[in-house]
Amino acid sequence: MLSAKNYMNDKTFIDTNVLIYAYDVDAKGKHDIARSVLRELWSDRNGVLSTQVLQEFYVNVTRKIPHPLSKASARLVLDSYMVWCIDTTPGEISVAFQIEDSAKIGFWDALIVASALKGRASRILSEDLNAGQLIAGIRVENPFVK
Repeated sequence: MLSAKNYMNDKTFIDTNVLIYAYDVDAKGKHDIARSVLRELWSDRNGVLSTQVLQEFYVNVTRKIPHPLSKASARLVLDSYMVWCIDTTPGEISVAFQIEDSAKIGFWDALIVASALKGRASRILSEDLNAGQLIAGIRVENPFVK
């Protein structure tokens, strides 16, 4: 299991799926791992995410998980993570276009990487991107793979 303690001196970008699992009680083991990783990142003050992640999180946890959060609860979660948030600007969109082409990944994933770059993250925790892959100098890690 991946531990956020491995990142004590590095910023770690959290992809939407990790954040969702932390609040999806039906995700079982992934729920526990995500909560643990986020708790450690809070403790170490090393977490980073983007407005894209917050938007995707809100839609998914209020509509798509088996036991959705109320809008009020989801908004409280968003409020707490605002301090980790990197704003997406036209600059990140331009960088995402370059990453999309060079890494041959989808635009939304490239925008995650561009935001991680802006946030000076050395790692992205994601279940969606390829674990072990190095994209624009950022290592992708899957916290749910042992």
